[in-house]
Amino acid sequence: MSSTSLSTPARRGSAEGRSDRVDALVEATIAELRANGYEGLTVRNAARRAGVAAATAYTYFASKDHLVAEVFWRRLQTLEPVPVDGRHTARTRVSNALRELALLIAAEPELAAASTTAILAPDPDVQRLRNRIGTAFNQHLAAALGDDAEPAVLRALNLALAGALLQAGMGYFSYADLADRMDEVAGVLVGGASR
Repeated sequence: MSSTSLSTPARRGSAEGRSDRVDALVEATIAELRANGYEGLTVRNAARRAGVAAATAYTYFASKDHLVAEVFWRRLQTLEPVPVDGRHTARTRVSNALRELALLIAAEPELAAASTTAILAPDPDVQRLRNRIGTAFNQHLAAALGDDAEPAVLRALNLALAGALLQAGMGYFSYADLADRMDEVAGVLVGGASR
């Protein structure tokens, strides 16, 4: 899926001509995070790297937290929908769905670490993206569980995922370990054989 078809920033509407600048800002943000981490990231630095005027960047993104949340949201949108496949148990589907999420997040640890801070920001633009991200996580897990899933199990999986992301962001374990940790959670909450 191309990044131009993913989403437009929650802060401002985007005409076709603006999408290239937003895409450039998104990619520049990843490069800035790799080079300087969250602490060194500014909207101005991302704009400079993207070849976009800082004033233009601020029309799309109110803050670096907004920018990081948008990048995380766009990366999340690259996940394929969970296929409904009756040949696999709910445990296997949930394990696979959680592993896909974890591997996506672990592939860009600088973005994952920055997102831990950015997504918790009180900024209304970030809040809108946080809600979208939470909804996407919930839908991904709900699809893996199937239609007859217990609502409490879905809530528990969402809580476990959020807690695991926070713990990885705090350095209690690596993002690379996230997939195995979430597989353990699937075993406890969904149970049954993994295949």
